[in-house]
Amino acid sequence: MANDGPVEHGYPHLETVRAAITALYRRLSYDTIQTFGTSVLPADVAFCDTDDLYLGAQRVAHELVRHYRLPDARLVVSFREMRHAANVELAAGPEYFVELNDRFRTHRRDIGAALAHEVTHVYLHRLDLSFPGVRDNEILTDTATTYLGAGWLLLDAYREDGASSQKLGYLTPEEFGYVLAKRALVFGEDPSVWFTSPQAYRAYERGRELARRDEQQPPLTAAGWAGRRRYARDRRHAPEGPQPGVRYAFSPDAGGRLRVSFPCPTCHQRIRVPVRGRVRARCALCRSVLECDT
Repeated sequence: MANDGPVEHGYPHLETVRAAITALYRRLSYDTIQTFGTSVLPADVAFCDTDDLYLGAQRVAHELVRHYRLPDARLVVSFREMRHAANVELAAGPEYFVELNDRFRTHRRDIGAALAHEVTHVYLHRLDLSFPGVRDNEILTDTATTYLGAGWLLLDAYREDGASSQKLGYLTPEEFGYVLAKRALVFGEDPSVWFTSPQAYRAYERGRELARRDEQQPPLTAAGWAGRRRYARDRRHAPEGPQPGVRYAFSPDAGGRLRVSFPCPTCHQRIRVPVRGRVRARCALCRSVLECDT
């Protein structure tokens, strides 16, 4: 939690974020991810200053447990002084003890954001899905929270001006925006209407630009003129090996015919197709149909 401290920007964790999206599709399957088509709604996690602190926190926790379809999981929420925004004790269940930073006693509007991350920890724990190392595992949790419909709360908790700042989670604001945009492209959802933070909206716009560029990379037919020209040049020199600065790679198949591999713009699993002009490829993981010009 950045509390009146510097907020990191940009995309320093982008490759881990993309790997996390791939891991979600592999562990959950396309069909399960489709069941998360509706995000947590603002009214479901609204928390006003007149609400009882503990009863309100338990109510919000229950809504998030319901969103993740964990009917037998019970969260017990408490508050204490701590460095991080929140912490959850990942035991066997069905009870999970969540501690929230004392800051949230007076910043109640962000309790839903803090709890969203911790409930996702419980969800991933039950799935036995994790990344090695604390940092990468927390990035996985932030990505899963966002892609499965609760992470817009984390981005909306980002506020920054000349005198103060606040950001929850391990992703940068732009990375949260990127994952939100990737989700929006899959489900046709517009999370920007829920933002109360203008800084969050700007971060979402920047992340959305990058997410759209994923769908405009060669050999996809939506690639721009410059990308197509670079691709054609690299294809001519393919025997020289992989080219720096691009995400596609050429290699021969068993019969010596040239093939190109590239990441699916939806789930980032690599797809390998023959180099023979117009090709329609279907990602086996997320079922995206991709128009390519190889």
